[in-house]
Amino acid sequence: MIDVVMPQMGESIVEGTLTKWLKKAGEHVERDEPLFEISTDKVDTEIPSPAAGTLSEIIVEEGKTVGINTVVGRIADSNGATGAAPAAQAAAPAPEAPQPAPQAAPPPPPSPRQPPAPTPIAQIVEETAGPLSPLVRKMARENNIDLSKVKGTGAGGRITKQDLENYLAAPAQRPAQPQAVATVPQPVHVPPPVEAPRPVMPGEIAATRIEPMSNMRQKIAEHMVFSKHTSAHVTTVHKVDMTRVAKMRDRVKAQFQAQYGFGLTYLPFVLRATTAALRQFPILNASIDGTNIIYHRDINIGIAVALENGLIVPVIRNADEKTVAGLQRSIVDLAARARSRQLRPEEVQSGTFSITNFGSFGSIFATPVINQPQVAILGCGSVEKEPVAVEDAIAIRSMCYLALTFDHRLIDGALADQFTARIKQILQEWAEEVM
Repeated sequence: MIDVVMPQMGESIVEGTLTKWLKKAGEHVERDEPLFEISTDKVDTEIPSPAAGTLSEIIVEEGKTVGINTVVGRIADSNGATGAAPAAQAAAPAPEAPQPAPQAAPPPPPSPRQPPAPTPIAQIVEETAGPLSPLVRKMARENNIDLSKVKGTGAGGRITKQDLENYLAAPAQRPAQPQAVATVPQPVHVPPPVEAPRPVMPGEIAATRIEPMSNMRQKIAEHMVFSKHTSAHVTTVHKVDMTRVAKMRDRVKAQFQAQYGFGLTYLPFVLRATTAALRQFPILNASIDGTNIIYHRDINIGIAVALENGLIVPVIRNADEKTVAGLQRSIVDLAARARSRQLRPEEVQSGTFSITNFGSFGSIFATPVINQPQVAILGCGSVEKEPVAVEDAIAIRSMCYLALTFDHRLIDGALADQFTARIKQILQEWAEEVM
């Protein structure tokens, strides 16, 4: 029997939401065949099967969020799978038969259980907001919570433990507790103003549409706020003359396209210069662990890729060992597979430095947010021709801005400027041949 676990889709990720099973219990699955889909703040993707066999057991239901390395299912090999699936199915009806006997024995309990009546509410919520976890059911029962009045923020509007905790902490919860005590306190503790805002707000403005954030959007938001609370963000901006790079690119891009089958952009040049600078300034390739500095031997560059509904940062491992052509190939490959949800878990892990190319959308420069647990991120603006003073003369040059956001807990401004200046120098004096 092989355990199927929730993978870790990034060093800072501690949980994931199982959004969909692509196989049913009892179905055969091949090794590396897509088995289930997950959603985290790093990736929304399909997870392949770790082995060939039969999906004998589904432990974690769709829509449930669990910690990394949690067993979500089990696969039996081809020999044991055939007997395992029927055995489980044959055993299922057996316990169902004795259940009516104990149910007939406790006729007295129905009377005390009737007043709270959490079961029908839970059933209604399940039909509209997905299944409820045992923990949520228990919390609702112990605190006399009307689940129909709790807004779920989980996948598909599912009610989570955090939703109940937020509901209990809110003033609106106090009126909910006396509901089972008497009918008199109910109108007193549950005045119309409390419930009125909920139906009124969505329709108050005709041009307004309200919908819950997707799970990926929620995770990205949490990660960005976490980064801001963790690192002391400072951004330094350098203006770079990309003319030599631009001329080389214009000279070889047609041949490059014909030979490799994809275009040549400015980004691999920036990556190549950045990896050289990271070798010279290794502290920007480090991370912080409490009061310790972790220096990473490998240079693994994360590349921010914009998705239709979010952002993901796949990693180019050992980027300093690749040529411009090799970096461009990696960029194209990772970006394409990120958008088609085909990234593997290891391809969004172990990043040591990140680069975001907001210039591809026409932005001149921005102040990017550090991708934790890294200590710096480089942003590249668009390359544009503009008049520049060159030796007391006006010349048309291809210029761009590089914005380095760094963690001031570890990196001082002078060091950050030296690092960015080194990247600038390499790009302005570019001499490495591409073809």
